[in-house]
Parts: sequence; structure tokens; C-alpha cells
Amino acid sequence: MPHPLNDAALDQLFRTARSYNAFRGEVGDDTLRRLYDLLKFGPTQANTTPARFVFVKSAEAKAKLGPALDPGNYQKTMDAPVTVIIGRDEDFHEKLPFLFPHADAKAWFDGPREHRQKPALRNMGLQAGYLILAARALGLDAGPMSGFDNAQVDAAFFAGTNIKSDILVNLGQGDPASIFPRSPRLPFDEAARIE
Repeated sequence: MPHPLNDAALDQLFRTARSYNAFRGEVGDDTLRRLYDLLKFGPTQANTTPARFVFVKSAEAKAKLGPALDPGNYQKTMDAPVTVIIGRDEDFHEKLPFLFPHADAKAWFDGPREHRQKPALRNMGLQAGYLILAARALGLDAGPMSGFDNAQVDAAFFAGTNIKSDILVNLGQGDPASIFPRSPRLPFDEAARIE
């Protein structure tokens, strides 16, 4: 039976984890593979798993990404050991005969792409969250952001595909000097209720 994680694990995943603006260190390819092998198990609707990931590490790949970044995100992204481009496959349903073999789930999403946009975006967002939690579980820090030109990123990294970029996440060892004091969160009674 599953049991609750201890306080140290909960701190690492949530309570003391932060979104950093500067990173150092190195992230090996084996760690990135371990990261994906964790996040891929996070649940999505009918196992659609529409997210697609590009781990930008090399100087050549960073040079392709740089022109698409907003000025406030440029330097921190160029300095980060890895930046993950998270996109969504707008034709994710084509993989459902493999991913969801016990029903004809592909038929649920057939038709015009606009019919698939909302589930693709929703489930990609879940997978982006799983990536951040998997990174933290492996001892990495993360800095998600959306300040970039999606069309430029798509042209540079997803040309000729059905994939559209949505989120960038810098990974590495976060520099504590790069963050502000933690911002407040809404208390339970303002954000939730039990019925």
C-alpha cells in the first residue's frame, strides 16, 4: 500500500522548492533520460500524453533558441545547463492505438485539429507539472517560463511536425541569490472548499 512521503521529501517537492532565475552545474544525458522515465508515468486523459520535449543543451541548440527569447529570459536561459522546450503534439491521437489499446480512443479525437486543441493543451500542462516534480525528485531545480516567441521556436525546433511549443523550463542547480522571498499563497478557505 502507498504511504505518505516524509517531510524531507515533501519539502524537496513542494514546500521549500522554488522557481529559480539562475542556474549552475551540469545535467547529464542520463539524468534527462531518468527525468523523462519518471514524468511519463503521470496520468493524462486516456493516456494521451501529448507533450513532446526537446532538451536544449548544446551551444548550437542554444543559438537556435536565443533569438526567440524575451529579453528578460535570455541570459538566464543561455546560462542554464539545460532548457526544456515543452510542446504539444496537435495530432496526439494518432498514437492512441498504442497508448490506449483497450478502446478506440483515437476515434474520440478524430476530426479537425481545433477539436483536439483543448485536450492537448490541458494534458500537456499536466505533463509540464510532472516534469518539474520529476526534476525536483532527482535533485534538480526548475524555472518554468512562457516569455518567448512560439512561432520562432516552432520554426527552429518543430518545423514540418504537428508540434507547437508551449512552455520552457530551465533546469540545473538553482542559485539562491536569484530568487525573491517566497510569494504568498491563498489559504485553503479562499481557494478551496469541501462539500
